[in-house]
Amino acid sequence: MKQGTHLKAELILVSVTVLAGLGWIFSKEALAGLPPLFFMGARFLIAGFVLVLAGRRFFSGLAWHDVKKAILVGVVMGVAMAFWISGLDKASNLGVGAFITSLGVVLVPVFGRFIFKDHPPKSIWVALPVAILGLGFLALGNGVSYEVAQLLFLGSALTFALQFNLLSKLSTRIHVLVLTAIQLMVAGAFLLALSLFTESLPVSVSIGVAGWFLASTLIATSLRFLLQTYGQSLTPTSHAAVIMNLEPVWTAFFAALWFSEAMSLFQFVGCGLIFLAMLISRWTQIRAIFTPS
Repeated sequence: MKQGTHLKAELILVSVTVLAGLGWIFSKEALAGLPPLFFMGARFLIAGFVLVLAGRRFFSGLAWHDVKKAILVGVVMGVAMAFWISGLDKASNLGVGAFITSLGVVLVPVFGRFIFKDHPPKSIWVALPVAILGLGFLALGNGVSYEVAQLLFLGSALTFALQFNLLSKLSTRIHVLVLTAIQLMVAGAFLLALSLFTESLPVSVSIGVAGWFLASTLIATSLRFLLQTYGQSLTPTSHAAVIMNLEPVWTAFFAALWFSEAMSLFQFVGCGLIFLAMLISRWTQIRAIFTPS
C-alpha cells in the first residue's frame, strides 16, 4: 500500500476520533431537552437508516443466518448504549467518563479469555492492573467513591467488551457497513422499546435541542461510521486500532473547551493511567507499526 494512501487513511481515522469526541458534546446538549433512552434510540435508528441508504448496494444477497448474528450483537450494543447514555445524562465530567468507557478496549481480550477461552497477548495482563490503578485514582478524586455516572460508564465498558467479542466470534460475511447499519437499527429499536416503558416524552422540543439531535445523528454517528469504514479499508488493522484510542483524549479536550470542565490531580492521573493501559493493551499493534515489513 502506498505511503500517501496510508497517510490519507490515518488522517481520516483521526477525523473519526474527533467526530466521536464531538459526539459526546452533541449528545450532552441534546439531553437538555430529550429523555436519554428515547434520544439514543431515535438517533441510532435514523443513523442506521442513513447507512442503509448510503450502502444499499451492499445489502443484496444477505443470508438470514448472518442477519441473525448481527441482530444479536445489536441487542448487546443496545444494552451497552443504555448504560452509556444514562451515564452521560448524569455525568459531571465527560472527559473522565470517556476514559472509563474506553476501558472496554482493555477488557475485550479479558472477556475473550474467560468466556471464550481465547489466549490474549501477555501485554493484556500488564495493562489490566494499570487500568485498575487508574480507576482507583478516579475514585480518590471523589473522596474514595464513584459517581453514579462513572459506574454506568463502567457498565457500558463491560458490555462493549462483550459486544466486541461477539463480533469477532460470530464471524459473518456481511459487509462492515451493512453490519453497522443493522446493529444501529436493532440497538435503536431496543432503546426505544425501553424508553416506551420508562420515560415520558416532552410536549415540545426547542430548535436548539433539535439541532443538537441532528448533529449527533448525522455527523457523530452516520458520517463517523461512513468515514471509519472507508478509513479502515485503506490502512492495516494495527494502525486503525491505535488511532481509535484518541477518542477519550478529544472528548476531554472538547469538554474542557465547551463546558469549561477541569480534572482534579487524581482524576488526571487516573485518566492518564487508563490511557497508558489502552496503549499497553495495543502493544502488539503498536510494535507492528514500527516493525519494517
